Amino acid sequence: MENSTTVPEAVAALHTAIDALTDEVVDGLRAQLPSYAAVSSDQLRPRVQASLRNGLSLVQRWSGERRGPLGSVPGESGTHGVPETHLDEVTELARALPVEDIISAYRIGTDVVWRRFGEEMAARRGTAEDLLPIAETLRAWADANTLRVVRSCRIGIQEDAMTDRRRAALVRALLLGQAQWDESLAGDGTIAGESGDGELTDGAYDRSALRLPFRACLPGAAPPDGPAAPAAYTPGHPGPGDRAFHRIVAALRPWLALDKAGKPLVTTVDGEVAGLLAGRPGGLCRSLVLGLGAPVAPAVLAAEFTRATQALRAALGFGLVGAFTREELGLRATVVALPAVGEGLVRLRLAPLAERGEDGAQLEEAVAAYLRQGLRLDAAARTLYVHPNTLRNRLRRFEEITGTSLRDPADLAEIWWALTHRRLHGPEG
Repeated sequence: MENSTTVPEAVAALHTAIDALTDEVVDGLRAQLPSYAAVSSDQLRPRVQASLRNGLSLVQRWSGERRGPLGSVPGESGTHGVPETHLDEVTELARALPVEDIISAYRIGTDVVWRRFGEEMAARRGTAEDLLPIAETLRAWADANTLRVVRSCRIGIQEDAMTDRRRAALVRALLLGQAQWDESLAGDGTIAGESGDGELTDGAYDRSALRLPFRACLPGAAPPDGPAAPAAYTPGHPGPGDRAFHRIVAALRPWLALDKAGKPLVTTVDGEVAGLLAGRPGGLCRSLVLGLGAPVAPAVLAAEFTRATQALRAALGFGLVGAFTREELGLRATVVALPAVGEGLVRLRLAPLAERGEDGAQLEEAVAAYLRQGLRLDAAARTLYVHPNTLRNRLRRFEEITGTSLRDPADLAEIWWALTHRRLHGPEG
């Protein structure tokens, strides 16, 4: 059976009103899909209009060729399918939107077009015989292209995920000193490093660029008055899928170093966010605890990353918030950087207390409070809920047992270092 001129006239009317039809579909998408509402209309409109033109051209061509509903299914051939350029755009969109929402968007758009097409057909007294094959054709086209879009998005997202993993492995190799330079490609600065699972990762990196290695976590990741978290501890930062990871990356985004594709050079090390910065973050960084290294060439990043890690550990151990280098934390960072010295001072100044059990622990608590309160006896006594004379007696006994003098600056420094080491590294540190 041949179609009347009703179908091409209705399609031509929709082509003529393509701008209004596009606006209607965009409004529908933004009203029904929250993820689309977060995308600007300027971004959505060209993609929606391209899809509408493609679908209307299909119906127009099908009508002109007078194909019946049992003919070849549109969408199985390149002629009636989604153009490759449009698939690329949809795949790019899928990197920011859930794939299931993109499928729903095709359904919403098809419903709008079908309703408007039905109105145009009714205005021209179209019959059911005219509408039925068009409906089957349009639905078949939408189903076929939805399947193509899903497959395309899946491939694109998988490729993105693989690229992200390789980038993270590359940054981790740089920070941990595991990257290997390919001297045969020295001209473009290509490096190769070994990822955690043994997969070789590579990428372009400018050897002449000076980057600041960093290590970061959110405030409260380790209790300021207790031992610092050991290296294997992961306080809420398991990786890129974690909300805390994205919070840290978002806070540092203006200063993050980027690769040639414009992606941030970040990774995780022992569950904490780490990476490279193009410059030091401005302001006080009150939302993060951030350890920084000095800006250096990639060949010596590992040494500066170690210093950044020590700065982070010291900041966490002392309950500090903000961005710090090891130098800025002074003796606090030195306690973290030289654990062997701390262990020696613990044996020299605190070991005699361990032999006295609870009594020794009480004396250690007394001198720790005395130091925390700036050698103010009355203030320290209040924090311990004891009389100043009681505290004075405990401090005297501490001096007798340990062979130290709390009036000697050198002895005070050694006692402070030993107590701080034990607090940061634990009783066995």
